[in-house]
Amino acid sequence: MEELIAKRYASALSSASKDVASDSKILNILTEAISNDEVMTALTSPIVSAEKKTEMILSALGDEADKVLVNFIKILGENKRLDLIPAIAKVLNADLQKASNKYEGVLKSNKKLDKEELKKLEETLTSYTGSKIKLKQEKTDLDGMRVSVDDLGIEVNFSKQRVKEQLIDFIKKSL
Repeated sequence: MEELIAKRYASALSSASKDVASDSKILNILTEAISNDEVMTALTSPIVSAEKKTEMILSALGDEADKVLVNFIKILGENKRLDLIPAIAKVLNADLQKASNKYEGVLKSNKKLDKEELKKLEETLTSYTGSKIKLKQEKTDLDGMRVSVDDLGIEVNFSKQRVKEQLIDFIKKSL
């Protein structure tokens, strides 16, 4: 439900704004600020008035903020939807990626790949999907590798344990 509402607000901002990319960057920064537990508690608290919540977000924007974005934040505040800013930012980011045909993904493994291997993996995914893909590496305790590009719905998983299980299964079936 939250995502549907966020899509409506995101499309409204996209149609009213002249620089959606800039607004998206600002909303991403606000998303980071809202991820703080104290800020989220204040935004969802029934004790704090809607006007105070809106003022808190607008003060983070500063005086030089785009008027369309300021009005957008005011509308979110009036409708008690300021807690939707992270979801709206996510929808805007997805729309911008779709428009530019450039996507970001995550590579999770227990070893860090060098730049050349990472570039080859990005090129392979690019040729497979037809979209430009940029991967970020995250180190995990996973014994293998997992590549995911959420906005394209791609997830590839290479696990030593899984290969081992499949090999044992294959040997059992062939006997």
